[in-house]
Amino acid sequence: MDSALRRAVVVALGELGRSGDSADRADAGHGLAGFAEMEEAVGPLLELVPDRENTFVTRVTAQALLRRVDKAGLRVVASAPAVADPGHGDWIHTAVLDVFAIYAGERDDAMRLCEELARNPDGRVALGARELHESLAEIDPVLHPA
Repeated sequence: MDSALRRAVVVALGELGRSGDSADRADAGHGLAGFAEMEEAVGPLLELVPDRENTFVTRVTAQALLRRVDKAGLRVVASAPAVADPGHGDWIHTAVLDVFAIYAGERDDAMRLCEELARNPDGRVALGARELHESLAEIDPVLHPA
């Protein structure tokens, strides 16, 4: 793995995330989600999830982060409600439904990770993880293990 190339990609996507075009910002959020474990990607992602100009950017970025079904992606999404307005919060919740309404196993994995994140020393992450856990608990996925 070439860490210099990965950093260069994150920097380029971060710049795209500051574009005036919402489609560019949505593409940047989608791309940056793949690098959510890198500290350099967290700042730009925390700007894109509660995108101030377009909730499409919010939904695309949140979906991409949630589809990771890992602590890095869930931590960013859990942090977002603290800085998002209620309208963006609704779109984050929609992204949660979009991603976790099909497979019970993925929803259950996300719930376990949220339980761990709820003990995070960062109060914003802990509170957001508890709220995310509550949203996940309300979902009855379509497919359950046999």
